Amino acid sequence: MKDIQKYIDGIIKENKVVLFMKGSLNFPMCGFSGKVVRILKECGLNSNNILCINILEDENVRQGIKEYSDWPTIPQLYIDGNFIGGSDIVSYMYSSGELKTVIDNITFC
Repeated sequence: MKDIQKYIDGIIKENKVVLFMKGSLNFPMCGFSGKVVRILKECGLNSNNILCINILEDENVRQGIKEYSDWPTIPQLYIDGNFIGGSDIVSYMYSSGELKTVIDNITFC
């Protein structure tokens, strides 16, 4: 399991915005994942600046991300290497304007 933790850590550290979700950016496979995708798009992000990891494709990643974050549910959003949260937290941050502020402060290469 250490290898999967190193893999997940590398993905999170190497990408500005990472969403572990069910499905893909263009085809979310659950309502919660779809909600986070819609919010991120409303904040101006798209497939060029969001890395989406479909946890349904790899059981090791599916379990590994839950252990990595100590968070039991999917989706999970990471920005600039920091765990933001799941659907409820992302929704709250979006409605308060905090998420847009965080995203606007990202420096993309």
